[in-house]
Amino acid sequence: RRSSDLHPHKKGQHLSANDTMNPQKSVGIIGAPFSKGQPRGGVEGGPKSLRDAGLIPRLEELECKVEDYGDLTFTDVPNDSPFGLVKNPRTVGEANKKLANKVAEVTRSGKTCLTLGGDHSLAVGTIAGHAKSNPDLCVVWVDAHSDINTPLTSTSGNLHGQPVSFLIKEMKDMMPKVPGFEWVTPCLSAKDIVYIGLRDVDAGERLILKTFGIKYYSMTEVDALNIKKVVDETLEYLLGNTTRPIHLSFDVDGLDPCVAPATGTPVPGGLTYREGLYITERLHDTGLLAAVDIMEVNPSRGETQKEVATTVDTAVAMALSCFGKARQDRKST
Repeated sequence: RRSSDLHPHKKGQHLSANDTMNPQKSVGIIGAPFSKGQPRGGVEGGPKSLRDAGLIPRLEELECKVEDYGDLTFTDVPNDSPFGLVKNPRTVGEANKKLANKVAEVTRSGKTCLTLGGDHSLAVGTIAGHAKSNPDLCVVWVDAHSDINTPLTSTSGNLHGQPVSFLIKEMKDMMPKVPGFEWVTPCLSAKDIVYIGLRDVDAGERLILKTFGIKYYSMTEVDALNIKKVVDETLEYLLGNTTRPIHLSFDVDGLDPCVAPATGTPVPGGLTYREGLYITERLHDTGLLAAVDIMEVNPSRGETQKEVATTVDTAVAMALSCFGKARQDRKST
């Protein structure tokens, strides 16, 4: 079910960092309180919940220089009628355009961009914006879902299940002209992304993954190989002998609901807390992590306050790990 061979990129050497500063110690935070890519309210509260849990001072304790750009303001586009089944296309498209411009600003300044979502439709904006400053980026996508339906294959019409389809160059001819997304230019090759944690993939998405040879590790592969092997293969596949910026798009539903229950579409059988930390630790250790999305924390979806706190604490821990917080006595791999 995975791409069978490794095809390391033979691109030129590229470092997104300042030569004089590790960009992972200079962090720009963008809040993206947005929910219109899916039907469940509350996910717009994600950024506030993460800040309220002490994310910024805890990053500063790691000797990160943090600049918080605050929350972007998103407005609903009037008369935003569906495009086929696709819901809120203009509102979602315009929100992503605004976010893309801000992410481009942050990454061009040499900071690692940490975007706090918000629903995962926003990855169109975070990745497209990142590509403006680092066009040779690669993506690690941690998620229970592949989010690669097209507007024509989606059965729900929710754009949080479609962001990757807007970004893949090889899919351009499959994509209709969705109002609100006219500004998007595909910026990833099918070989520039690896998924980890998949376990709820639609039939149309499975066909897309197979057709374009997109590499993924379902939970079946994670169980069979163990997380170290999965991350080893992921980094070899995306980097080979080159260096280029890594974009981590982390949907908290990639983790098992026992550690991240307060999210819109939880799926049992996910990554453990330890496996999530291992992924983020290893990406930090590359020195190439240039942008991080923490998505789909929804404080209104926890059945108890304890579930909300557990989810928020887990999401904060994953974010801190991206910026160097190590488990005791851990040695860099």
